[in-house]
Amino acid sequence: MNYLGIDIGTSAVKALLIDDSGRPLGEASARTVEPNRPQPGWSEQNPADWWTATLAAVDALAAAKAPELAHVRGIGLSGHMHGATLLDAQDRVLRPAILWNDGRASAECAEMEAALPELRQIAGNIAMPGFTAPKLAWVRKHEPDVFAKLARVLLPKAYVRLLLTGEYAEDMSDAAGTLWLDVGRRDWSDALLAVTGLSRAHMPRLVEGTAVSGELKPELARRWGMDANVVVAGGAGDNAAAACGIGAIRPGDGFVSLGTSGVLFVANDRFRPNTRGAVHAFCHAIPETWHQMGVILSATDSLNWLGRIAGTDAARLAAAAAADFRGPGAEIFLPYLSGERTPHNDARARGSFVGLSPSSDLPRLAQAVMEGVAFAFRDCQRALDDAGTRMGRLFAVGGGSKSDLWLRLIATMLDVEIAVPEDGDFGGALGAARLGLCAAENADPAAVMTMPGVSRVVAPDAALRSAYVDQYARYRALYPAIEEARQ
Repeated sequence: MNYLGIDIGTSAVKALLIDDSGRPLGEASARTVEPNRPQPGWSEQNPADWWTATLAAVDALAAAKAPELAHVRGIGLSGHMHGATLLDAQDRVLRPAILWNDGRASAECAEMEAALPELRQIAGNIAMPGFTAPKLAWVRKHEPDVFAKLARVLLPKAYVRLLLTGEYAEDMSDAAGTLWLDVGRRDWSDALLAVTGLSRAHMPRLVEGTAVSGELKPELARRWGMDANVVVAGGAGDNAAAACGIGAIRPGDGFVSLGTSGVLFVANDRFRPNTRGAVHAFCHAIPETWHQMGVILSATDSLNWLGRIAGTDAARLAAAAAADFRGPGAEIFLPYLSGERTPHNDARARGSFVGLSPSSDLPRLAQAVMEGVAFAFRDCQRALDDAGTRMGRLFAVGGGSKSDLWLRLIATMLDVEIAVPEDGDFGGALGAARLGLCAAENADPAAVMTMPGVSRVVAPDAALRSAYVDQYARYRALYPAIEEARQ
């Protein structure tokens, strides 16, 4: 039997087919319409684009792998987190979804915490503009006509699930990013919901990521040539799904993700919040398991930004930086182009170059950007350390992990080895497919979610360690100084 993983991203939807041994059988993807930014700091997307891309991706897979798709027993979903999809009583979308990187709700975050002083204790997280609940508080205040029609709030993959199955359901890992979940108890919090004028009636039912959330609609099964009774798993938020794909489900397992945003992810055997350090403490997609994340909002996006200005791409910039690399340069970059989460929780923060001179050419600026992201990961590690978390060797995922220099900088700053997996896709689509297998077969996640082989290990560079510790101290001093000047 075979299993399908569907990863709903903001820029594309990917469908990956695996067999019961986890071997990939085929994949397809379809682009979505890029998010709209109607005002600075805002980010919105039409939920219909996710569904159109989902149909296109699975249609393409059905055209290429019809015999294999016919034997699918389980489907798993992965999706970008925090997005607020607002539906009326007839399941009509009321407005464009407000996405994870939208920063409009800063004032509402402060208001929520003032209204419910125990918010952080219940949620295990700071009220941040990127989370879902503050977005609804913003809609309630600024778009009362929309809020009055609201019947249901769904996260992006839950909206796709609704169209696949007709069920309102969400898994624990994605629900933990709403700020409506009592993360330690793995249940909706009536107190958190009430702060935004909502109740459990507005929420989907909760399921574990490995559990069955519904069955694929018969018309879709016919469209894709599948047998009847295909189950759809609870699935996972994109980072928890990536952890399932890389096999990071046991305490201390982790990865560093160099994607558009950056994530330092560690699995935990219990709930370990650290709200003072702006650590994300969430449920994992695996029952009775949690995880922590340090999150930076502009990782490869920082190098992509520099590339757009320079008329080149991130890969060429990374190669140029590596070609003449001799250790820390004079230039320092703060990668806060879209604000920052860990450790500053500051949606208004903005990026900065410091230390520019006439010799600051494009390769040196690219190196400074890569170093700035590595320093931001070190900030995340410090916050995780404060929560009592220790990490060993980390796997590297995401497009930025193709750069050996970038991985060496991160390994040196974190003082941990970074393992690069053997060729293969170990991201959200694979994790989703594995969750679909667990749901369909009631399989043990520990047996299904194994770690990949390692193609190489990037070790910390002892010769550079001292110089980068000094450079990191300079980096850390810049944010408060710049923020004070901006007041």
